[in-house]
Amino acid sequence: MTAADFRRIALSLDGAEERSHMGHPDFRVRGKIFATLGYPDRTFGMVALTPLRQEDFVREHPDAFAPRARRVG
Repeated sequence: MTAADFRRIALSLDGAEERSHMGHPDFRVRGKIFATLGYPDRTFGMVALTPLRQEDFVREHPDAFAPRARRVG
């Protein structure tokens, strides 16, 4: 998936808008970030998922998804 594909899909969600957070493009609905592009480097995109959905995505698409712990603070 290209960054343009990621951006197009994220912005297709109802109410989604693109902004920036810590120097990276992010995608929000009602002010809450649900996806980020380019972190930890430009080859990555992040999608916020519940722990259960994260397990599903990693199991079903291990070449495309990797689990990450939620950062608190």
